[in-house]
Amino acid sequence: MHIEFRHLRTIKAIHDTGGLSNAADMLGITQSALSHQIKGIEDQAGVELFVRRTKPLRLSAAGMKLLAAAESILPQVAALEAEFEGLITGKAGRLHIAIECHACFEWLMPVLESFRKAWPEVDVDIRPGLAFDALPALRREEVDLVVSSDPEELEGITFTPIFDYEPVFVAAAVHPLAQKTFIEAEDFRGQTLITYPVDRHRLDVFSELLTPAKVEPAAVRQVELTAMILLLVASNRGVAVLPDWVVRQVRYNSDYVTRPLTAKGITKRLYAATRTADDGLPYLSHVIRLARQEAVKLQRP
Repeated sequence: MHIEFRHLRTIKAIHDTGGLSNAADMLGITQSALSHQIKGIEDQAGVELFVRRTKPLRLSAAGMKLLAAAESILPQVAALEAEFEGLITGKAGRLHIAIECHACFEWLMPVLESFRKAWPEVDVDIRPGLAFDALPALRREEVDLVVSSDPEELEGITFTPIFDYEPVFVAAAVHPLAQKTFIEAEDFRGQTLITYPVDRHRLDVFSELLTPAKVEPAAVRQVELTAMILLLVASNRGVAVLPDWVVRQVRYNSDYVTRPLTAKGITKRLYAATRTADDGLPYLSHVIRLARQEAVKLQRP
């Protein structure tokens, strides 16, 4: 027996309308075509689907079984069609994000809170476990957006600028280096440097300052949370280098000082890396736009 979706729609329409004429109108076919379709189903099944001696037309026991299947299957098909339509129009989809910038969790969460309200049908997730293999994961379509400060020439990958930031030195107000107007690589000798628990080449203080100068701090202490880094710094247990937007409130706290790295300062840029093939997705463009707007708020005094 070969049952098609149109057969399920037919049996449900006849049951819902109570007759062939009304069902034919609902389905947009002639009553003759509808009768022929029913006979074809019955011939295949070898059973009658209707008790024809009743008015209105009533389903037989076999017809009721087919109706039950129709009422179960058709809503699932309709939901699947709606989901595919959402994907085609860009109203639905997936936005799985990997972050190479450890401090970006605090900046990204307000962005995603605004995004979910605008795009409730888009599945959003953050994949921190892929943070250090993020760009290959993007190419494998395991994630859909990577927040990175290290753009690369990769075929099929687009790097869209989000915002610029300045890595700044943070120390306790009583620390001897607090007297300086800017901090150089040599100043880190003998210091305990408190960092996020990531590879050195992904930390601005190493990639932009210490490694090129071949300077090694006395010790490196890794801490997961920004708030705990600042607590340790305020207690004069070490010094840190953090993005300026992370420590904007610290500038007005008498327990801390912030200083630029080098006389000219260091400027870095965050990017949203996406697959070039996805550039036309409206929700992807929107989340990047929200990210830029949130960055402006973060950098206000």
